[in-house]
Amino acid sequence: MSNKESKKKVRLVSLRFKVVVVIVFTALVLSVLAVTISYHVYSSTMDDHYKTLASNLAKTAATQLDAKDLLRYYEAVKQIGEYDDAKYWGDAAYREEYDKKANAIKDDRYYEMLNILFDIKESNEVKFLYVQILEGNMVTYVMDADDTEEQCQLGTNHEISGPAKEIEHPEDGIPAFITNDTYGWLCTSVEPVRDDDGKSVALVGVDISMNEIMKDRADYLRTIILFIGIVVIVLIAVILFGVAKALINPINMLSDATRSFVQDRSDEQKVDSAISRLKINTGDEVETLCDSVKQMENDINRYIVNLTAVTAEKERISAELNVASQIQADMLPRIFPAFPDRPEFDIYASMTPAKEVGGDFYDFFLIDDDHIGLVMADVSGKGVPAALFMVIAKTLIKNHAQQGESPSEILKHVNEQLCEGNEAELFVTVWLATVEISTGKGLAANAGHEHPVIRRANGEFELVQYRHSPAVATMEGIRFREHEFKLEPGDRLFVYTDGVPEATNAQHELFGTDRMLQVLNQNADAAPKELLLAVRNEIDDFVGEAPQFDDITMMDFVYFGEPNKSDAVLRLEARTNNLDKVIAFINENLDKNNCPQKIKMQIDVAVEELFVNISHYAYNPEVGFATINFGWENDKKYAVITFKDSGVPFNPLEKPDPDLTLSAEERQIGGLGIYMVKKSMSDVRYEYKDGQNILTIKKLLTDE
Repeated sequence: MSNKESKKKVRLVSLRFKVVVVIVFTALVLSVLAVTISYHVYSSTMDDHYKTLASNLAKTAATQLDAKDLLRYYEAVKQIGEYDDAKYWGDAAYREEYDKKANAIKDDRYYEMLNILFDIKESNEVKFLYVQILEGNMVTYVMDADDTEEQCQLGTNHEISGPAKEIEHPEDGIPAFITNDTYGWLCTSVEPVRDDDGKSVALVGVDISMNEIMKDRADYLRTIILFIGIVVIVLIAVILFGVAKALINPINMLSDATRSFVQDRSDEQKVDSAISRLKINTGDEVETLCDSVKQMENDINRYIVNLTAVTAEKERISAELNVASQIQADMLPRIFPAFPDRPEFDIYASMTPAKEVGGDFYDFFLIDDDHIGLVMADVSGKGVPAALFMVIAKTLIKNHAQQGESPSEILKHVNEQLCEGNEAELFVTVWLATVEISTGKGLAANAGHEHPVIRRANGEFELVQYRHSPAVATMEGIRFREHEFKLEPGDRLFVYTDGVPEATNAQHELFGTDRMLQVLNQNADAAPKELLLAVRNEIDDFVGEAPQFDDITMMDFVYFGEPNKSDAVLRLEARTNNLDKVIAFINENLDKNNCPQKIKMQIDVAVEELFVNISHYAYNPEVGFATINFGWENDKKYAVITFKDSGVPFNPLEKPDPDLTLSAEERQIGGLGIYMVKKSMSDVRYEYKDGQNILTIKKLLTDE
């Protein structure tokens, strides 16, 4: 049997099983109700019959008795003395004596009334018939129509028991009731014997045995259960047959047809499918369902054809967007450090688009050997139109900047060109600056862009607020303002797009410039890359799960200034295989001043230790750059060597000196190399400034 057929059998059995369970459960509930009601009606009828019979017999017996005579016998028996039930049945002599006294009281009238009771008892199959007188909580037998040894003799008494204890006035009789005790099932009725004044004098009790009727009840219950069980089984079989024919079989046919449609459907729409051939003529909701499924098949066929076309088109557009996104990313400078051979500055930028492609862009480029251009811009709108406009704007700005134009002239010419044929009415906000690298002098123009942020050396980040010019491409003939500024060594610029302050969380709160300045000042000495990463992490924490609605673009520019003209500078990747170049650079400068060989070796050992440490730990696992400055002090009596890197902040001078009194095995690992540097050099100093580790060693070139 195939896997498909096995699954089909499980499904069919499951459907039939559910129907059987529902029908059987319903039949059982109805059967139980029918048996319970029928048995209850039968039992109630028989109980009522026997209660009525017992009551009538008790009333009949009561009318045949004389109240005065009963009282007379009761008063006479009280003269015998108190009756002792235990002694009566346990002491034969006491019993014989008591019976003798009691029989002496009985006269012809007593036996006449007792015979009447025997006649009533025998003619109506009464089990017990007796007369009692109630006094307080005690009952005393006056007559007992019983010819066995268990007959209660005149004067026998005991405490009141049974239903009489629950009745407020038992002397007026006790309604018929049914009990099950040592004598079996009994239906009992107690009626009063009244005197001429209607006062109750005695009580006549009638007990009718119901053992046979209880057996009849059990037989009746078994018979009705058997009968209803047979009827239910026949009905279940008939209903299952009808349900299978009218419901299960049509549904299975419909299920098989739909499965065939799903499994065997080809790319082309089927005209003669299993569903279209299906004919169900039940004249009810199943037939309506079949017609609906046929209509659904036609709709699905049309939908799949349309969906295939739409999916193909969407995949094509998605592929093109991926290409566009890659092209846009490739147009932005992404290789850092961007200018590894320029120790005068450091720069880092990032752009995170809100969609596949964005409208923000940044740029930085050398205009000539002594000027750098910085650009931060934001095109109105998002997606492909903004990206295309961004490409044009970026290209035009860079082209005009490299022609030596000032920022205001650049924006003026770019504005005129972008306004031509701008039917989409897009515009771009631009912050554009040119910086003279040797002096730190700069010119900046702001066309409707966010306020830049500046940090003076060892100060705090602050917004630079001034009046902006209109955005580029809003209208022709605009003249753009520009202003001068001056960067000192250690100063840094932070520029951004509105995606930073306008980042919004789920509560519709803006990130704002205050939070931006706060996180900038908390990381004021971080390297540019770490500074931008800190801002982005703070934005992500603030925004949470809320979607990003705008591009987030940032750039940080740190100005170190022109190196001392008397210094020699070497900038290279911090790799151990570049150690030879570093040693050669140091020795070349030492030889110019005829440095003694002993001191040169000490300096070489210190330089090797410091450069290797930078190579191993500053950027791990990435690779960064190190800058080595070589200079002189005190008329070239001292050689001054400075190591700079933008790696993880680390002050090696804080590490405790090793205890040289211990053996090599006992000493803590590490620290010996920097200890040798401190001991062999005249001075060693460390500072972390503008995102750089700066370690300076100084060595006297004489043996003083």
